[in-house]
Amino acid sequence: MKKWPLIVAGLYGLVLLTLFVPLLLIAFQPVIRVTDIQKALASGWLWFPIVIMVLAQFALLRIPVHIASRRPVTRRPLLITIVAAAFMMGLLGFGAAGCVYEFLASGIIDESFWWWVGAGAASWAFWAVYFHRSTKRAEPDQIVNRLRRFMRMGSILEFLIAIPTHIVARHRDYCCAGFMTFMGLACGISVMVFAFGPAVYFLFVERWKRLHPNHEHQSEAVRADQG
Repeated sequence: MKKWPLIVAGLYGLVLLTLFVPLLLIAFQPVIRVTDIQKALASGWLWFPIVIMVLAQFALLRIPVHIASRRPVTRRPLLITIVAAAFMMGLLGFGAAGCVYEFLASGIIDESFWWWVGAGAASWAFWAVYFHRSTKRAEPDQIVNRLRRFMRMGSILEFLIAIPTHIVARHRDYCCAGFMTFMGLACGISVMVFAFGPAVYFLFVERWKRLHPNHEHQSEAVRADQG
């Protein structure tokens, strides 16, 4: 059961890799060749965000792991989970800001992206403070459910911004799809899939307990002896 968080995080990374590379090539390549896929997979800039997202998914699973194994949840796992969830909400803010900018700029996009990164960082900081304050007195399982609910709602709201602006960008005199609106869609999809990670983990745990009932009783006996 201890390996299942790694399995869930690995599945999340596999989903990102499977979706991101083909969608990226479809959006910005008129003709897709096998060599294009190979170049994309060999690029470090592709793997960096995927690794960050997988690590964040694993961080979000810390509390469910403690709950499933009936271990006490200390403040450190809570803080790590809150930071990971705030990062995802910041990613949604990053994507939404880019979509709105590309829509208002009418195709005239400034080469400086610092403001875009700043919007995501500001959103991350805001949600980190908000989640930290709003979950001080909540139970660990309530915290996970609340964070998941915020991420699901946030990704849906971000889609409501990204999809219309992307449609507008597609009808402009671009050589390809709008870059910022495409990033907005990618951020929304990533966070939506991310929010289901703890739920998938709990499904794994319930399945494991049904398949290994004796192991569960032995673990409870060991904890009783240690207590």
